[in-house]
Order: sequence, then structure tokens, then C-alpha cells
Amino acid sequence: EVQLVESGGGLVQSGGSLRLSCAASGFTFGDFAVAWFRQAPGKEREKISCINRSDGSTYYADSVKGRFTISTDNAKDTVNLQMNSLKPEDTAVYYCAADRRSPYCSVLEWYDLWGQGTQVTVSS
Repeated sequence: EVQLVESGGGLVQSGGSLRLSCAASGFTFGDFAVAWFRQAPGKEREKISCINRSDGSTYYADSVKGRFTISTDNAKDTVNLQMNSLKPEDTAVYYCAADRRSPYCSVLEWYDLWGQGTQVTVSS
């Protein structure tokens, strides 16, 4: 079965760190763009980071810039999100997603494969 599997969520105090991992199952990431999204209760799903497979360039939303880092581990075929200096407003369900039609970061609607989500809760 083709799927994305996220791991690494949990409960952390404000200022703490977590590392999320997104693993491909039944396929390989190859040249597909991969992004991390999050959705807080009552809010729309937002893209927070993405990595372009064409040149390795990265995108970060202003809300996480300087605190989060996206990276790839080709040996394990995972895309990771290192989250530092976490704030209560980072509390959300985090999803990884792949656009299997393009190596370029794009808008939410273009991502055709989604993980099940992992909860991140930051206490104050």
C-alpha cells in the first residue's frame, strides 16, 4: 500500500524541541516535492515548510522561519522536520504530503498523497 507515515509528535513544554519524520511506504520519494502542513483546531490547514527536489531549496512560513528545519534522509527515505523553540501556538496536527507529479513546492491542492497526521502539543 502506498502511504506516508508520520512519527515524532507529542507533548512538549514551551521552548522545547521535537523532530517529526515522514516515511514513504510502498514507494520512494525520489523527485517528488514533499511538504509539511499543520492544522490547529478551528483553523485552516497551512503549509509550513517544503523542500524542492529540483535544487534542494526550502520554503518556510514566516511563523516557523528560524525555528524549524526541513531535511531529507535519502538512506532512510524520510523527510524530517526539526522543530526548535516551540511555542503554544505551534500546537496542531502536523501532516506530511507529497506531490507525485512535480519536484517543486506548490499549493495545498496539488499534494496528492497525505500522511495520517501526528499531534504536536506545546504547553505554556
